[in-house]
Amino acid sequence: MNVTELLTEAYGRLPDLVRGAVDGLTPEQLHSPPAEDANPVGWLVWHLTRVQDSHIAELLGEDQLYVTGDWGPRFGRTSDAHDTGYGHSAKDVAAVRPENTRALLDYYDAVHARTLAYLEGLKPEDLDRVVDENWDPPVTLGVRLISILDDDVQHAGQAAYVRGLL
Repeated sequence: MNVTELLTEAYGRLPDLVRGAVDGLTPEQLHSPPAEDANPVGWLVWHLTRVQDSHIAELLGEDQLYVTGDWGPRFGRTSDAHDTGYGHSAKDVAAVRPENTRALLDYYDAVHARTLAYLEGLKPEDLDRVVDENWDPPVTLGVRLISILDDDVQHAGQAAYVRGLL
């Protein structure tokens, strides 16, 4: 198995996790936190998608789908490229209001398709390219791709757990 196949297999597991977390939930359930100041399913899936969209767009040197597709209003937000959920207060989290599961899945599917298209073009030597020198050691493309995947898997798992509490 080559690196592209490996990454595609790993990222390919995310859609089922995302769908399993949101399928059949009402907008109220998507917005319902399991406890005060905790993150609801809708925010968790919105956030994991925003992170993937933000990072993949940066790697491509292109605009985020969130902005070009004008997704923000479908989540009660403006389409701000900097609004990914990092640093959100409880009030910010509560303000993310997906209109329904379709909004979450449509946005996720668009980002996922773009991610897979990006992964298809990778060569093993690409993974050693430094993409962020703001860290010590500097972050390579391979490390960034694993970081995105790790973040998304964790948030998808959290969303599934919160769903179970509903």
